[in-house]
Amino acid sequence: MDHVVLYALNEPDPGPKWKALWTRLEPGYRRWFLREGDAARPSYLTCRRALEKHMPELVPVWEALVEQAGGGDTAARLLSLYRPTPYLTGCSQAVWNRTCPMLIRNYDYGPQAWDAVMLRSVWTGRRVIAMTDVLWGALDGINESGLSVALAFGGRKVVGDGFGIPLIVRYLLETCETSRQAAAALRRLPSHMTYNVTAVDATGSYFTAHVAPDRPTTITARRIATNHQNIVEWHEHAHATGSVDRERFLVGRLADEDEEAERFVQRFLEPPLFSTRFDHGWGTLYTAVYRSADRIAEYRWPGTVLAQSIDRFREVSVRLTYGQPPRTSRVSA
Repeated sequence: MDHVVLYALNEPDPGPKWKALWTRLEPGYRRWFLREGDAARPSYLTCRRALEKHMPELVPVWEALVEQAGGGDTAARLLSLYRPTPYLTGCSQAVWNRTCPMLIRNYDYGPQAWDAVMLRSVWTGRRVIAMTDVLWGALDGINESGLSVALAFGGRKVVGDGFGIPLIVRYLLETCETSRQAAAALRRLPSHMTYNVTAVDATGSYFTAHVAPDRPTTITARRIATNHQNIVEWHEHAHATGSVDRERFLVGRLADEDEEAERFVQRFLEPPLFSTRFDHGWGTLYTAVYRSADRIAEYRWPGTVLAQSIDRFREVSVRLTYGQPPRTSRVSA
């Protein structure tokens, strides 16, 4: 059994709460950052120039975070998330847009390698709720305009020049109001690995983007993403994660005219979407339900629902137990 405490934190600008997270999580991230050796990671100047070129709006935030982290070359390079150490995730995500538009997703990963932080921030003047990764990137989230975004690994081994996808998702939430704006941003932002990015806005407009370091970003009208793109290119990974089976299941459910919204959401907490295979490296850590028109974020586990909103966010901690069988979580204010 793995036990994790999820923290929901409200801190408009980088401050003591974020600094405490850095203090707690930095040792693990430093080991990850240096896993391939210091020389394998780009220099401070290279990282800074990449941010200034591609994400100038985030440079002041990056500088403030580096200051909170105590300054230093390694902290600045790590937090730039430029050409980071490669890593893989699972994930299933889908857009429901028959009534109120929703983005529903499962995040599948190892419990001890997860930030377990839900952060409400106002870093660039736009209110954002996001599940963090590498302390300021975003695995998924929603902003005050109702734009909801989530990422899933795209099923290829290729590594190239670009940013870690959590920072790209953060950039979309910080700078975009609509799915059209987010799609335009994704076409120009370089990603260091292959990922699927799904987004829906308050009007119900949506897309799934296929991004990669070695070919142009493709914006599709697909409402579903698992862990491959148009075709399976890494068969071992697709088989291990059940990517094709999960995709087929979601396609069938969305095609069913009798499927109801709440039943569709509940399916993410059931097989084949919900995974408890933590002995194989990862399982489902949470289900997120982003209700774009209402600016509401819901996080679900078997027996527990934690609802937050852009306007009304409460700081809580949630004790989670991962493994067999699923356990009910305990929420504390």
